[in-house]
Amino acid sequence: MGVQFDHPLLLLLLIPLVFGARYAYRSDFRLLGGRKKWAIGLRITIVTLLILLLAGLRTYTLVKDKEVVFLSDRSASMRESSSVSAWMMKASEGKEPKDSIGAVSLGLDAVVEKNLDTSLLTEGSLGGKVNPGFTHLEKGLQLAASLFGGQGNRHVVLISDGEENIGEVLNGAKLLKERGITVDVLPYDEPDRKDVSVESLQIPEKLYLAESFTFDVLISSTYSGTGELRLYEDNTEIGRKTVALEQGENRFALQGMARAPGLHRYRAEIFAEGDEQSANNANYAFTRVSGSPKVLIVEGKSGTSSNLENVLQSGLIDYSVIDPGLLPSEMAKYAAYDSIIFNNVSGDQVGGKQMEMIEGAVRSYGIGFMMVGGEDSFGMGGYYKTPIEKLLPVSMELEGKREIPSLGLILVIDRSGSMSGDKIELAKESAMRTVELLRPKDTVGVVAFDDQPWWVVEPQKLDDKDSVIAKIGSIPSAGGTDIYPAVASATEKILDISAQRKHIILLTDGQSALNSGYNDLLTTMNEEKITMSTVAVGDDADVQLLQTLAKGAKGRYYLVKDATTLPAIFSREAAMIARTYIVDKPFVPALVQTGDWQDLLSGGLPKIYGYVAATAKSTAQTVLASPEPDPLLARWQYGSGRSVAWTSDLTGKWSRDWVEWAKFSDLFTEMVKWTFPQFTASPYEVNTVVQGNEVHFEVKAEGDMVPEELEAVVAGEDSQETRIPLVQSSPGVYTGIMEVSSSGSFLINLQGKSGGESIDGGTGTGFVIPYSPEYHLRTEDSQEKLQTLAELTGGRVLTWENPQAVFEFTTKPYKSLRDWDYALLVAALMLWLVDIAVRRLALPWGRMAEALLAAMPWRRRADSRAAAGQGQPGASAEADAGLARLAARKSRAAAFYGGAGGDAAPPKAQAPPARPPIGGAAGELAGSARAAQPQAKTPPPASPPQEEAAPGAERLGRLLDAKRRGKR
Repeated sequence: MGVQFDHPLLLLLLIPLVFGARYAYRSDFRLLGGRKKWAIGLRITIVTLLILLLAGLRTYTLVKDKEVVFLSDRSASMRESSSVSAWMMKASEGKEPKDSIGAVSLGLDAVVEKNLDTSLLTEGSLGGKVNPGFTHLEKGLQLAASLFGGQGNRHVVLISDGEENIGEVLNGAKLLKERGITVDVLPYDEPDRKDVSVESLQIPEKLYLAESFTFDVLISSTYSGTGELRLYEDNTEIGRKTVALEQGENRFALQGMARAPGLHRYRAEIFAEGDEQSANNANYAFTRVSGSPKVLIVEGKSGTSSNLENVLQSGLIDYSVIDPGLLPSEMAKYAAYDSIIFNNVSGDQVGGKQMEMIEGAVRSYGIGFMMVGGEDSFGMGGYYKTPIEKLLPVSMELEGKREIPSLGLILVIDRSGSMSGDKIELAKESAMRTVELLRPKDTVGVVAFDDQPWWVVEPQKLDDKDSVIAKIGSIPSAGGTDIYPAVASATEKILDISAQRKHIILLTDGQSALNSGYNDLLTTMNEEKITMSTVAVGDDADVQLLQTLAKGAKGRYYLVKDATTLPAIFSREAAMIARTYIVDKPFVPALVQTGDWQDLLSGGLPKIYGYVAATAKSTAQTVLASPEPDPLLARWQYGSGRSVAWTSDLTGKWSRDWVEWAKFSDLFTEMVKWTFPQFTASPYEVNTVVQGNEVHFEVKAEGDMVPEELEAVVAGEDSQETRIPLVQSSPGVYTGIMEVSSSGSFLINLQGKSGGESIDGGTGTGFVIPYSPEYHLRTEDSQEKLQTLAELTGGRVLTWENPQAVFEFTTKPYKSLRDWDYALLVAALMLWLVDIAVRRLALPWGRMAEALLAAMPWRRRADSRAAAGQGQPGASAEADAGLARLAARKSRAAAFYGGAGGDAAPPKAQAPPARPPIGGAAGELAGSARAAQPQAKTPPPASPPQEEAAPGAERLGRLLDAKRRGKR
């Protein structure tokens, strides 16, 4: 250990301190004796501590320990991650006991696998999860450097192929060099293999219907051979061609034709013999084809859309009809249509993801939407609080509109271990949404079961919905599955409920432990007019039992493959119990707010024989209404798009007079056209360039339409939207940057403001990141970059054959300093308080000091040795002689003062004292008096009587007692 000072010249202040202490000790001081010494000593010590503090006292030790952080590239291009981990663990075995090791892995992001400490790397300490789709070496270096705690001998060992596609690693290396951190590199050299990659696909951004165009395809290959190039339009193959591939870049041009209007995604894919990697065999491009609009009809029951199809044909509108199960799961595919029509579609037929995508397509990309009624639509379809309800101009809430029969509902929910995760969460959300749909006068109960039923909510009136919902949210998942006890308990409880309609909903995903005793339960339900619907989640559920129970209890059976449809099923069941959503009495619709449809609706309207009740939203435009009044036809603007609600049907059951009406075709054609996007072509030219995980936008405003503010709304395949502000870099030109974390298709919608008014730029285009840049073929020597990195920081290029070389570098000892400022300041403060006490307080400082010294370990040992020596004759005699001398001095003093007063005779002569008495002023006067007396021999006085000598003896005794107490 060594000592150093930050400001050593300040130590010269100790010289005047020495002179000041000498002067203070020799000068007249108001304190005397020991208190003076203590006061001066304390002040000297305090000033000395402050001088050391100002001089910057530091102690240090020389450190030679090594600190090494392993930085491993875990991106997709590093295919042998197991060999990397094995090399790191082998290298860690070469460290000294005090050397420290840390580990960091990197991809798009970087994570710490092991903090810096002296333990070895193990397989359990490795394996951090990163996004392997990109390589960000610079971020990995920054995180690795942040782990170091020392000031020297710090090395980062980078294990990578050097194929970075984000950032610049050499810039990060310069910062590490300034901090004195060395980077050693272990190059990962992947063996050559056969690989063919579709690097780009280019087509015109805008086309007209039936226009011919050229596909420009760029293919890179590491070997020569042949392959088959295939082209797809929206996943439909439109052509294929056999091509010859040469090593390097190959460019091909193929002819195509715009077959259908709308936004289309084209794909070029190569199939080559000997290709060892298929992840990079396809690429994509978007284009918008101008032409007649196209409508997507989704029909709940097959063959029920003939009237709609005739309407669209008469209006020269192209259309497609699909089943709800065929709805696309990619946002880009909805952009191919101008409007979507749900014809009597139940919510349980549409997945939650598809609902979210349709809502986003209408709100952000201007696609129209229309819902046509029927027994499975609107509230009867279970759309309460779904994304579809959000975009409609009507809501499913009917509270306060009419008298609805009181309901008694018991929800029986499987909470067994197989329901863990998303299943139990969606089941709870379904139950909570059902509770929200009920009214305060309804009664609800919730029983969860595994092998035993557990009443989460005892049957009760819905006076406090929040409390019931909170209890439902606390249902955990655990245990086995036994359905019968739960259904029996629910049946027993619902018998005691006083309600006009009673219903049970049973949800499970497993097989019941027992399947007996259900016949008696079903008999009881039928006798008491209790219905029960069953929901089977997944193929593992007891489908046969659940179908039998639903049929026997006159309910409905649902087989759920997509758990996201559970909330819609529960909402639909709650609506169907009441049966008041359907109004089946004839009436002539009343005109309310006809707007631009006035001419089509003039001259009288046909009768309507039924519809599904709903409530118009506050900002919606109700065109036609029933006598209730309920909206029959309503429309509104929702975000960038428009939506229409027709609450009756179009099959002829409720609207037979309307489908025979002369104006029917014109009216419904106009309704569908009203939902179309409100732009013919985007007023903007959008260009996108993908660089690493960044997409760079350049938007040019055409003509005089230059908005003051502009932003790009980008939606990926997960339907999540990202808003990118675009900055005007030059007149009419806007730029922006967006970060992405995965490949996929993305749609762009531009929205701006000019003069305080919003401008909808529509769906201009889209862009695609076809595959991770990790699968691009190498175009530069990445090994050379790693060598440059090592040279820049003074590092080494390591080898796979010698992992122990990681710790074989020369150490440079560095000082590890310890700061004493705080300790010195605290000590000076404490001593200052003691100094004040010594100078200001009249305390027995001598006794306190003596007691303090007596408590010291060395003093206790000395006292023990003295006590052991008391058993020797010499020690005892010495102690007695001292007491005798003291007694003699006190006797002489007492005799002197007693003789002067004539009160007592002098005591008997004692042996002369060994040292002068310390009796103070009285002793000095007695000594002077004895010195003045003549030295003539006189006979010793006669011994006085015992009673006459009492006063002197008493004083002597008190002195001896005081002396003994002082010694103690």
